[in-house]
Amino acid sequence: MLRRFACMAVILLAVGYTLFLGGEGFAAPAAQEPTVTGTPEGPVILVPEQVNVRLGPSIEYEKVGVLVAGQRAPALGRSPGGDWIQIFYPGVPGNVAWVYAPFVTLETGQRLLPIIEPPPTPTPRVTATIDPTLAAQFNLAEAPPTRLPTFTPAAAVVQPTYALSTGASQGGFPPILAILGLTAVGLLGTLISFLRRG
Repeated sequence: MLRRFACMAVILLAVGYTLFLGGEGFAAPAAQEPTVTGTPEGPVILVPEQVNVRLGPSIEYEKVGVLVAGQRAPALGRSPGGDWIQIFYPGVPGNVAWVYAPFVTLETGQRLLPIIEPPPTPTPRVTATIDPTLAAQFNLAEAPPTRLPTFTPAAAVVQPTYALSTGASQGGFPPILAILGLTAVGLLGTLISFLRRG
């Protein structure tokens, strides 16, 4: 009887606890589901303006997309020179691509990024060839060899010489007479001017 009473008391306590307190004590804890947040862990780049995304750290690599202004992407590493940043970029082989570091802002500091060796440089798809018609227009063919120049001495420099005139003049009006005449006229004018004053 005592056992029965004890069992009944335990059942009543359990029912009362469930009714009054909502049964939080007896309910199994709810399983926590992982929630996806938009903030990736680790270093992140922020794109101030549109930037090209490439398969490797150089413009020689194929362009595979763009990131627009305000977009963020997880940063995975940097090139040995630090000019390019490797980012997580879904949809390309390996889900990694590269952006030019001066065009983006690394939010947690570039010194935290490990150095990643770049993939091999792609071979060009098209081999550069010269159009033969164009080459003929500009004479791009190999020039024939020319003979080396030989030394030719310069001709002697001829310097003119002037003969000094000796002897009498050969006619004409001597300039000394004109000078003497003008001097006489000037002295005569000066004398007249003094006499008029006095």
